[in-house]
Amino acid sequence: MNYKKRTPLILFILGAAIAISAATHDFFLLPEYFYMHKGGTLNLHLLMGDLFVKDTEIPYQSNKTNRFMLYTGSKKIDLTKAAKDSAAPVLSYEMTIPGQALIEMTRSYEFSFTSRDAYAEFLNNQGLDKMAEKVKSGNQFRVKEKYTRYLKTLVSVDEAKGDAYQKNLNEDFELILKENPFKKRYGDDMIAVLKFKGKPAASASVGLYIKTTNGNVYTQNLTTSPEGEVTFNLSREGVYLLRSVRIEPTKDKDADYESWWTSYTFPFSSSEDLPNTYKEFGFGNKH
Repeated sequence: MNYKKRTPLILFILGAAIAISAATHDFFLLPEYFYMHKGGTLNLHLLMGDLFVKDTEIPYQSNKTNRFMLYTGSKKIDLTKAAKDSAAPVLSYEMTIPGQALIEMTRSYEFSFTSRDAYAEFLNNQGLDKMAEKVKSGNQFRVKEKYTRYLKTLVSVDEAKGDAYQKNLNEDFELILKENPFKKRYGDDMIAVLKFKGKPAASASVGLYIKTTNGNVYTQNLTTSPEGEVTFNLSREGVYLLRSVRIEPTKDKDADYESWWTSYTFPFSSSEDLPNTYKEFGFGNKH
C-alpha cells in the first residue's frame, strides 16, 4: 500500500472533520479569573464544545477575527493590537482599571460543507425540525453554510461598579444582560435580551448552561418574549453561559444557509468566597 499517496487524503478528511465540528459546535470565551485585582493578568481562552463542556481550545487567529475589544471604565481598547497569532490563550493582558470589564470577539464569516443527513441532524438538535425535514428531503448531497460568531465575557477588577454588562455593541446577533450579575443574590432573577440586526429577536431559542464548582453542568432551554427577553433564575453559583444560534435559508449563491451564533459568559456567586476559576475547564484549582 502506498502510504505517501494516502497521506494527503487522510489530512483532507481530518481537516474536513475539524471544519464540520467547528461549524456545529459552540464557541465561548472563558477567562481564567472572573474576579481579578488591579495589575492582574487577564488570560482569556477561546473554547469550542457542546453543553458548556470544553472540547478544543482555539488559538488566536487574526485572519478570522473581525473585532476583539475590551470595554473598561470609559475606555474602549482594541485587543487585536495585543493579541498574537496562534497564541493560546488568545489573550494575556494586564488589567489596570477597577470595575467591570466586557470583552467581545467577533469572528469573520466562514463557510462549511456538511453532508445532507449530518446537517439535518444538526438542525434537529437546534429544534428546527421543519427546516431539517426540508434539508433531508432535498436532492443535494452536501449543504454549504455561511456562519458568523459573536462572543462576550464579563469580569470584574476589585469591584463590580460600572455598566459594562449591558453594553449594546450593535452586532448582527447579540445577547445583552439587562441586569448586573455581580449585584445579584442567590435566588434572584436575571433578564437578558437577544437582538438580531438591532431588533428584538422574538420567539427565539436561548440555551442557558451553568457550570458549578464540582464540574456539573445544568441546562435550561429558554424562549424569548415578543420583546426578545429571557428571564432565568440564579439558582446555582458558578459560570453561566447564554447562547443562541439563528439559521436561515439564504438567497445568495455563495451558500445554502446562513447562521449567526452568539454567546455570553459571566460568573455568579452570592458568597464572599468567590469561585474564581475552575479546574474542570483545565485552568487549575478553584480560588
